[in-house]
Amino acid sequence: MNLHRWIASILFAITLAACGGNATEDEHGHAEGGEEGGEHTEEATKGAHGGRLLQQGGFSVELAIAEDGTPPKYQAWLYKGDEALPATAGKVVVRLKRLGNVQESHTLAPQADGSLMAPTVVGEPHSFDVEVLAEIEGKPLRWAYESYEGRTRIPQAIAEQSGIKVAAAGAGIVADEHEVQGLLTPVEGRSAKVTARFPGPIRRLSANVGDRVVAGQTLAVIESNLSLSNYSITAPLSGVVVARDASVGAVAGEGMVLYEIADLSRLWVDLHIFGADAQHIQPGGRVQVTRMSDGMTIDTVIDRILPGTATASQSTVARATIANADGQWRPGSAVKARITVDLQPTALVVPLAALQKFRDWDVVFIRVGDDYEVRPVTLGKRDATRVEVLDGLKAGDQVVIEQSYLVKADIEKSGASHDH
Repeated sequence: MNLHRWIASILFAITLAACGGNATEDEHGHAEGGEEGGEHTEEATKGAHGGRLLQQGGFSVELAIAEDGTPPKYQAWLYKGDEALPATAGKVVVRLKRLGNVQESHTLAPQADGSLMAPTVVGEPHSFDVEVLAEIEGKPLRWAYESYEGRTRIPQAIAEQSGIKVAAAGAGIVADEHEVQGLLTPVEGRSAKVTARFPGPIRRLSANVGDRVVAGQTLAVIESNLSLSNYSITAPLSGVVVARDASVGAVAGEGMVLYEIADLSRLWVDLHIFGADAQHIQPGGRVQVTRMSDGMTIDTVIDRILPGTATASQSTVARATIANADGQWRPGSAVKARITVDLQPTALVVPLAALQKFRDWDVVFIRVGDDYEVRPVTLGKRDATRVEVLDGLKAGDQVVIEQSYLVKADIEKSGASHDH
């Protein structure tokens, strides 16, 4: 975690603590009886099978979510006093209300092992308001309680101060991209060698390597051995002095190279593509080039695919051109690039920054009011900034897209259980 995120985490924890901590703390474990009233317990009573034991009027229902060897389904056992009853002695229906007032119902049926089990799967997260309706030996029973996991409450003011931002999940574009490496090189035909026209001693040199010069600028003065008079040598083009091969007082021969000047306002980017990836790269493809030394990026397009292969690397070379008016990109620098070969519309995407790991799941966090809750998601295609969501979200869900790690930290701090 970088310094900015560490500071944000500390400030978030301090602010939330000052406002009373996790607002849902006193809501967990709240059990409500039926029409005759019930008990409020901090810890749910456990039955013989490890489920929640719901008791009323001499009857009991032990309720659990069976997860061993089966998709999660509600399972129940019936009791009269301390006596286990056959599954045919009663009926059980479990009604759930999830965050956002999403409701579902699970009707349990007798099983050969003496329990009752619902045929319907209880989707993750197992976080909901629970209402249990039962009938045992003709007596109607009802219980209601909260069973939350992966949920926390963060007041809006604290969320805003902490930089927590949300956005509606919806359709978007995921790019099919290939990551490659390459090298910056000068553009051919945009450099020139500056030479002596006549032999003679060099009287003056006015530029050094790295200097910017303009076309027509005097670079050297030489005394001609033929005319015994001085003549000037000027820059044939505007650019940067990349080489100086002379010194004052030395004798220049006719045609001797004094300087080399290159116009570096544009550079070639030669990108090396290996194997089958080459068949997907075409001229016109969008490219984002990143300088390895400092991470600076620039956008361009593929100009052409060079014929043949690079001998040393046996790679195909795709060439692009970048603007370099400020001279920050230097020939010979190694770069990496991301080439976009296709843009694929998808029904549901979220930013990569929204993703977190929670238990063994890839998750995002949704917000309803001041409540935040984990949503396990099945992921599809992704690019450098976005990822496709195949399952676990619906269009319009308000997803945390910035500072999602703070929401995760608060949920983990609250110790939201997997208790049903």
